[in-house]
Amino acid sequence: MDAVNASQKQAQVMDIGTLRRGENSGRNGYQWLKRDLANGVFKPGEKLPVRQLQERYNLSTGPLREALSQLVAERWVSATSHKGFRVALQSLDELQDIYKARANLEVMIVRLAIERGNDAWEASALSHFHTLSKALEIDDHTCRWNAWDTRQQEFHSAIASGCNSKHLLQVRSYLLDQAERYRHLWLNCGDGSQTSLVTRCKEHSALLTAVLNRCPEEACELIRAHLLIQVASITDADLGRSANQRSE
Repeated sequence: MDAVNASQKQAQVMDIGTLRRGENSGRNGYQWLKRDLANGVFKPGEKLPVRQLQERYNLSTGPLREALSQLVAERWVSATSHKGFRVALQSLDELQDIYKARANLEVMIVRLAIERGNDAWEASALSHFHTLSKALEIDDHTCRWNAWDTRQQEFHSAIASGCNSKHLLQVRSYLLDQAERYRHLWLNCGDGSQTSLVTRCKEHSALLTAVLNRCPEEACELIRAHLLIQVASITDADLGRSANQRSE
């Protein structure tokens, strides 16, 4: 929890500072507002007053509305006529549906990757796992957790790339994006300690071994369990209850 709070505070200071030094475009506003939403800075159902957002991100009305419109299209934000914008509501049912869909799709993708992946794909998977494992050597707790979170996504994407299906990877990207809407719940459940990450690293190592040994059944079982355990963690911590928001 401390790592999450520190990460959020660091993001609020560093990211907005970077935004003000750079170009204040709709794309910038989209990126940083989306990151704040993923980190739980704004809660599900919370109003997003345009004027306050303009001040926070140093954006004019046009670029900010462009960013909000994009987030509405991606289901991160909801818009109501004459009532403005709100953070999209969340529910445990939706969370479970997203992760089950992800698990089923990832199983298909991993199976195809094992079937179609070449030597370059194997080398990429090995390289990304090595980079992931090096995150354990980072001393700072928050930096270690953030590096792990980023690198483990890159590791899984490296494996998935072997499926050689542009359309499957596009669907995968969409589901990953929807899962990110619930990232703040998953982070609150996370233990960023080195001991916890060592255990997770062993799980990723087992997955990599199954993939490189071309053992689809074992690899698919491992990836399914890996994804669904995140939902179980949220439910067990009783954080799912906080996700069941009702519109006012």
